[in-house]
Amino acid sequence: MARTDYFDDPAAPTPNSLVVATSTVVTDAAGRVLLLRRTDSGNWALPGGTMELGESLTQCAVREAREETGLEVEITGLVGTYSDPRHVIAYSDGEVRQQFNICYTAKAVGGEMTPSDESTALEFVAPSAFDDLPMHPTQRLRLKHYAERRDHPYLG
Repeated sequence: MARTDYFDDPAAPTPNSLVVATSTVVTDAAGRVLLLRRTDSGNWALPGGTMELGESLTQCAVREAREETGLEVEITGLVGTYSDPRHVIAYSDGEVRQQFNICYTAKAVGGEMTPSDESTALEFVAPSAFDDLPMHPTQRLRLKHYAERRDHPYLG
């Protein structure tokens, strides 16, 4: 299903659903962050996705990381909450989401890095290289907050 991300765009369609989702900053021992290159847009992004009925937020983050990267992860902290109504995602089936995303930190504890059908590549990237990658502004904001090493989560 095709999707189009809008951010602060007056031409964005009006949302018709509100969806809870998670994203996860998975780091390696060198402090690099695992990013995936999205099949639909070519942009780099954190692993993440929609929460399913019957699971907790952290279970969602662990499942999405496994599905999208092949890695088993352990949640280690919270980057923040992201609910900006200017971020709208339109899908080809007519759904237009306002997303509520909870972004966690995690470490890999098993598995093998394997791209999914949602990605063309997986790579651990040094924070100094984030600015060089094509990325949606909402992903860039989460990575910025992570890199700032805040003493409290972002609440937005």
